[in-house]
This record gives sequence, structure tokens and C-alpha cells, in this order.
Amino acid sequence: MKFYNLLIKYRLWIGLVLVAFGIYVNYSASFWPAFPLYFVGVILIAGHFFFGPLRLIQEHLESGNIEGAEKVIKSIRFPGLLYKPIRSVFYTLKGNIAMMKQDFDGAEKMMKKGLDLGMPMKEAEGASMLQMGMLSMQKNDLKQAESYIRAAIRKGLPDKENESAAYLQMCSIMMNKREFRAAKDFFRKAKALRPTTPQIVDQIKQIEKYISRIPG
Repeated sequence: MKFYNLLIKYRLWIGLVLVAFGIYVNYSASFWPAFPLYFVGVILIAGHFFFGPLRLIQEHLESGNIEGAEKVIKSIRFPGLLYKPIRSVFYTLKGNIAMMKQDFDGAEKMMKKGLDLGMPMKEAEGASMLQMGMLSMQKNDLKQAESYIRAAIRKGLPDKENESAAYLQMCSIMMNKREFRAAKDFFRKAKALRPTTPQIVDQIKQIEKYISRIPG
């Protein structure tokens, strides 16, 4: 795994070195001995531009290393060359980083770009819709937030933690609209999933203190 990550990180330079060595072999001997060097070198260079180092970005985000993730993002000079599904993930990850830095306008712009390109999996699209809904809530645009979160639930979410978060956001929106019966229903759905993420568990405990006392 470590070797694979190193290959992704340096494949452009390895590819260029192989092509340069291929040119030397071609010049000093003939084309066919140089062909394997050309072939592998071109594949590595093409892989750098068409697939990018997204695996490295994800690892940095999972470990909470935002600076490392940003450094990898900035190394992608030509995102327009990325394969379309990967380009979509690239913009979504860029949006995630902006969101972590509380740049909500920048996050929304990047995530919209990702959604417009089409996500590789429905669950990934649902997760992006949920994030867009949360961004809208941060901007106090509850109507847009509800639209995004309902769409996220319809598309499907990757795990029970995301599902629970979506139901809790809908519970909050319904309480704000004074639709208490719907709020209670969404809360029950969130709790039934038994999430383990500390932030979500704490949110459930906080809501549970007063939701039973509201009408509906």
C-alpha cells in the first residue's frame, strides 16, 4: 500500500524519466528495446493527468490533515483533464476542504461543480446532496436545505451515520417550521439507526430532552 501511494505521488516524474531513458536507448540502439520504456512511461504520465492523486487526498482527509490534502489538491494543475467521474470527486473533495475551513461559499461552488458532473455512485451523490443541505442550513436558507436533504434521502446515503444526520437535519427544519409531528417522526428515524458518531449521538441526546414536551 505504501509503495502504491509512492507510485501515485511520483508517477509523473517516474514516467518522464522512463520516456527520457527510452529516447536514449532508441538513439543508442533501436526503437524496439526502447518501446517498453516508452509504453510504461506514457501510461504513468497519462495516469497522472487522467486519474490524479485523489487517493492521497482522501487519506489526508481521513486522518484530519487538511494542509496535506490542500497540498495534493494544488498539485493538480489541470483538473479539466481528469476523467469525468474523478473530476466530480475532485471538486467534491475540494468542497469538503473549503467546508472544513468554514468557507461556505467556496464549498457550495465546488460541490455544485461536482454534482453537475455527475457522481460515480448514487450514494456518493446522496452524501453530496446532504452536505449541500448542511451548507444551506449554515446560510440559514432552510427552504433550500430541505430540498437538498430530501433529495439526499431519496438518492440514498452511504451509511447509517449519514442517514441519521440527514433525519436529524430534517427534524430541525420541521421544528423550525412548527411541523412538530413530522419533526418527531424524523427524530424517531434518526434514533432508530443507533448512530455511533459522537457528534450525532450528542445531538440526539440534546433533542431528546425537549422533543417529548412539544405538541404533535
